[in-house]
Amino acid sequence: MRVRKAARLFCGLIVAMAATGLAVSAQAQEKKIKIGVIYDLTGPLAGGGSELQYTGARIMLDQFSKKDVEGYKIEAIYADAQSKPDVAINEAIRLIEQEKVDMLLGFFSSAQCVPVAARVEQLKKFMWITTCISSAVLENKNYKYVFRPQASGDQFGMMTMDFIAQNAKQKFGKDPKDLRVAIIHEDGAYGVDVAKGNEAGAKKAGFNIVLREGYSATAPDLSALVTKLKRARPDVIFHTGYNPDITLLLRQAREQGLKFGALMGHGAGYGVYEKLKEGLGTDVNYVFNADPISIWLANQKAMDPKLPPMIQMVGEEFDKRKPGVAIRSAHVGMAASNTYVFLTEVLPRAIKKYGGVDPDALRKAALEVDLPEGGTMLGFGVKFHGEGTPMAGQNERSFPVVIQYIDDKSYVVWPKSQAQREAVLPLPKGTTYSNQ
Repeated sequence: MRVRKAARLFCGLIVAMAATGLAVSAQAQEKKIKIGVIYDLTGPLAGGGSELQYTGARIMLDQFSKKDVEGYKIEAIYADAQSKPDVAINEAIRLIEQEKVDMLLGFFSSAQCVPVAARVEQLKKFMWITTCISSAVLENKNYKYVFRPQASGDQFGMMTMDFIAQNAKQKFGKDPKDLRVAIIHEDGAYGVDVAKGNEAGAKKAGFNIVLREGYSATAPDLSALVTKLKRARPDVIFHTGYNPDITLLLRQAREQGLKFGALMGHGAGYGVYEKLKEGLGTDVNYVFNADPISIWLANQKAMDPKLPPMIQMVGEEFDKRKPGVAIRSAHVGMAASNTYVFLTEVLPRAIKKYGGVDPDALRKAALEVDLPEGGTMLGFGVKFHGEGTPMAGQNERSFPVVIQYIDDKSYVVWPKSQAQREAVLPLPKGTTYSNQ
């Protein structure tokens, strides 16, 4: 009896040890990548486009968290930058040091991106920027771990100037040298960078720059700037701003009787049609905006065949979360597309070829991404400038487009290869700001 009892105990012990071993083995095999995601969910930047970017990124992350990526589970941890650079920095450090995330993704504001990128690089962590456009984030920094598939700010500024230059004679009846342009911008990293592109593009075209001025995005009154614009009498105003400063400027322009031929916006607040319509009513008609193309306006026939179904999924998910929106903002698709590129091109390659999700594996994988035009939902390709180049980490194949809002719809009007219709230029007679 004693022998049998001892045998039973011994067998039980073996079974228990085996079960424990299996549990340990399963736990060891359960690999994950923790992604810290930072956008502005409160404060003025939330309504200016950041919350929409968050929505796009979250749709894609939620989609991929339902399945493994090469044996790895995706765990996203979200943080609110509260529209404040210092909070963005603190949240980035908290996610890295306390939450032990493997990488950071997101970032709407260039004023946050510039210092956060420097800190993340110092900590030797991987950073994937979906949104902020300032060239200052990467220019001459030679970062190893910071990557941006998004177009840079100077590209935005150059694109709108080229658009007007190509239409000066036909639409305005003026040679470029006779066209009067004003460049105004919020004075943060984002506005300054786009304005530099504007100025370079204006000089290239030979435009007459009659005013260039920055202002604080939190300024309570922009009437003095409106007065300067009235004195300068620009044919075209090139404006880079968030919201509510865009609404404030244009309301005061209406009150003071400012007239011009066209208004060219550059992303951020100009990419959130609902907010523009809410603040300006029908005066939003014929306003232009430069941004990466909305995924719902991009030429799907020229895309990789696997992308149109993803665009449909993002649209359906967005409609569930934001029902009744007149125009699906380009911000949503921008973050969704750029997040998708990481999840399908960088992450699988890092795991399969470089053995995991450490910063160096992710960096090597990012540098090997080589997508041609049509390889993303935004229409452009992806190939990053490498180390030792002035814009290391920047996607050299990205580009924005120019869209125009007309009767609660948005249309791509430039470049010609992407254009859906002819631009309405200058502002039609009888509209609030028209100088005709």
